[in-house]
Amino acid sequence: MHAASRRQGLLLSLVWLFAAMFFAGSSARAAAPAPERLRDLLARMHQVHLHSDWTAYRTESVELTRFLNGSPDALLELARADARAGDSRAAMQQLTAIVRMGVSQAEVGSSPDFSSLRKQVAFRSILQAMARNAKPVSHSRRAFVIPDAGLLPEDLAYDPSKGRFLLTSVREARIVSMTPGGQMSTFARAPDGWPMLAIKVDALHRVLWATEVALTGFRSIPQRDWGRSVILEYGLETGRLLRRVAGPAASQLGDMTLSPAGDLLVADSNKGGIYLLRRDDDELVRLSTNEFVSPMTPAFVSGDRALIADYVRGIALLDLGTGRAVWLAMAGKYALEGTDGLYWYQGRLIAIQNGLAPERVMSFTLDAGHSRISAQRVIESGTPDLDPTHGVTVAGSLYYIANSGWNELTRDGSVRHGATLTRAFVMRTRL
Repeated sequence: MHAASRRQGLLLSLVWLFAAMFFAGSSARAAAPAPERLRDLLARMHQVHLHSDWTAYRTESVELTRFLNGSPDALLELARADARAGDSRAAMQQLTAIVRMGVSQAEVGSSPDFSSLRKQVAFRSILQAMARNAKPVSHSRRAFVIPDAGLLPEDLAYDPSKGRFLLTSVREARIVSMTPGGQMSTFARAPDGWPMLAIKVDALHRVLWATEVALTGFRSIPQRDWGRSVILEYGLETGRLLRRVAGPAASQLGDMTLSPAGDLLVADSNKGGIYLLRRDDDELVRLSTNEFVSPMTPAFVSGDRALIADYVRGIALLDLGTGRAVWLAMAGKYALEGTDGLYWYQGRLIAIQNGLAPERVMSFTLDAGHSRISAQRVIESGTPDLDPTHGVTVAGSLYYIANSGWNELTRDGSVRHGATLTRAFVMRTRL
């Protein structure tokens, strides 16, 4: 979940955002935490853009492309710089790569940055290909509807002993239990009244884990609480609160996963931290990595390695012992940014990507070392009302929240003027 900036659009929007908030003239420091390095880089891009120095903008865009591991948004900035600098061939190469990645960048056709390309037949072909990328693809079917339109579900888990789903609610600050037939009841309420975000069932130990987060800026939350996060452990049978572990200051513990041993790996999308909570411990331990800007859902591939989705940088294989992160190559054909939910299933990586256009659910096949993508398959893309967040694998199928409702909220958590929250539904697809 990326409540701070659910799909700003193009990366240039982030340039203005980061530059306005954090401008500093220093150069990026390789040893600095990734959020600081990105802020430095975007601030430099902002400055040279203000002066229309397209040669310098291209230099910084190349660096951005390296830092973001060849993401579509980074390639778009590089194409923008090339087009402005008069290198139409290079600009077309970047745009062609974006098309191969299955992405549709709506602004390309109307942006003045690409006006020099509009008479080219190849450019019009790129626009047509982007339009095709935006067309709906569906290999899922509706599993059940959540009857409460105001719930705004974020994450879901599955309790195999009772055959029920458990979902967190952002707007109603509770966890609900759902039967496949659509019957809903309250499992537990947030002890602090904050939004409930991540959720995981530990079926072996009969407990349920969830995070409660005081999202900064939300009008429904007292300002004194903004930036606080807690991890909560409940008895799976009773819904009784068993343990409460406080997160670090100014954190947003929005995503987590469970190891086979029952340990939690938790992501702080606000400050880039990855934390480990051992099953029998009461203290979060931050792993020694500075590589993540806005980490989302982790996915264990072994006891000491996990794949981590970063909303802007893509997906990395993280060694939990050393903190070393190896980024999966996008290679001009695999768009990995904008991933919210991430799940490992029989050698495949299932990615729920609400930070791309079109929003989509993907299956990526990895090599034996889990460090390279060898194939991809679209599960769902661009279908009406698609606004997915998270899912869970159950008996060879993926169940995922298809239309959470985040797109209908403003930054302060209010429903947008003129918008109406509709009942969310969960989709199912065979894996």
